Amino acid sequence: MVSLVSVFATAILPIVVVGGVGYLLGRFRTVDTDAINTLLIYVLVPALIFHSLTTTTLAQSTLARITVAILLFHVLAIAVAEAAGRLFGASKTALAAVVLVTAFPNTGNYGVPVSNFAFGATGRATAVVYLSVQAVLIWTVGVYIASRGSAESRLDGLKRVFSVPLVYAVVAALLARGLGVVPPTGSTAMSTVQLVGDASIPVMLLLLGIQLARTDVGSTLSAVGGVVALKMLIAPLLGIGVALVVGFTEPAVARTFVLESAMPSAVTTVILAAEFSEGEVAGVPVTEFVSTAIFATTLVSVVTLTALIALLQSGVVV
Repeated sequence: MVSLVSVFATAILPIVVVGGVGYLLGRFRTVDTDAINTLLIYVLVPALIFHSLTTTTLAQSTLARITVAILLFHVLAIAVAEAAGRLFGASKTALAAVVLVTAFPNTGNYGVPVSNFAFGATGRATAVVYLSVQAVLIWTVGVYIASRGSAESRLDGLKRVFSVPLVYAVVAALLARGLGVVPPTGSTAMSTVQLVGDASIPVMLLLLGIQLARTDVGSTLSAVGGVVALKMLIAPLLGIGVALVVGFTEPAVARTFVLESAMPSAVTTVILAAEFSEGEVAGVPVTEFVSTAIFATTLVSVVTLTALIALLQSGVVV
């Protein structure tokens, strides 16, 4: 059995340290997170996606399996969260919030670095594919979920997918590979893109810490217990089930997929809730509920991901 201490030290501790620096920075300094987020969305992450997808050594069949698995996981996660919300008589606003924070894991500023530390280059490549597919899902399906009851907001939101650079980075990478015009690895062009893309990982972690520092948890923490259980206990089980059904041929890819599915709630969900949802959940504004859920799942993930990585690295799970 892989040592939990070793797993924590090699895969989780670097994330905690860099994120902790961001947290402290957010607590004691005023940082313009909008500017950082813009830099990530429009420059750093698209570069990371383009370089990773054009240089990946993953086979086409593996990329297809990852995509199918991601779609299946999200369908199941949405269905489970929807069923749980309806079982407890959640309002439309509450139901949207529960589904958002349960179905969409933080595959970007948490998932990519953890997968990189846990499973190396293959883990990073798989995580980037996961991030790319989910970027499309979260700005289409995610917007649809968040804007329940408002067709106008839903239509406006769906149009925004065409303004997300991450989507175009995916398209550009696929076209470049398909046309055979990818610059050689080590060339000035690809080295530059790689340099920019690599910068996204520490910046994403710093931004995550800053955003968590600004979360007003307060009395809302007790209201998100059910969501935390869904996200951090049920979602990983769904990921394991999907990985077994899809049948990945590469163990590292299967394990990274499960790890990505087990990530805490995506920070993007609070953006969707703020822009396309309105009302209260458990007596607090929906954005506060979602923010607290993100904060709680992120804290819990330090323990759950350490245990999961140990199980995955030892081959006990997949």
